[in-house]
Formats: sequence, C-alpha cells, structure tokens
Amino acid sequence: MPRKIRELIKDLEAAGFSNRGGKGDHRNFVHPNVSRPVTIAGKSGADAKHYQEKAVRLAIEESRR
Repeated sequence: MPRKIRELIKDLEAAGFSNRGGKGDHRNFVHPNVSRPVTIAGKSGADAKHYQEKAVRLAIEESRR
C-alpha cells in the first residue's frame, strides 16, 4: 500500500527540510546539505507515487552526509 503525501512531507520536515513554497499543490523542500530542492506534488491525502518516495528517501540520505 503506497504511503500518503502527508507522510512524505512529515519525513522531510523531521529530517530538517524546510518548505519554501510552491505553486498549486506543488511544494519545494530545501536543506542546506542537499544540492537541489525536493518537489512534492499532490494533495496531502493522495497516495504518493513511487518516484516521489524514492526522491524523498535519497534526499534524506544525502542530508545526513
């Protein structure tokens, strides 16, 4: 069962990412140790796509280096 968008956002915020806003239902999260922003699109209650889960996982790993 796929995770929800709100769960991905919660994981990013727990890892120290901050939401710099976006347009519509897009949100851009930045972290000082990550080279590029992570964009999450979709309503908070929607199921996350597999590529969104992967992007969040890789960004969190990069932020810990």
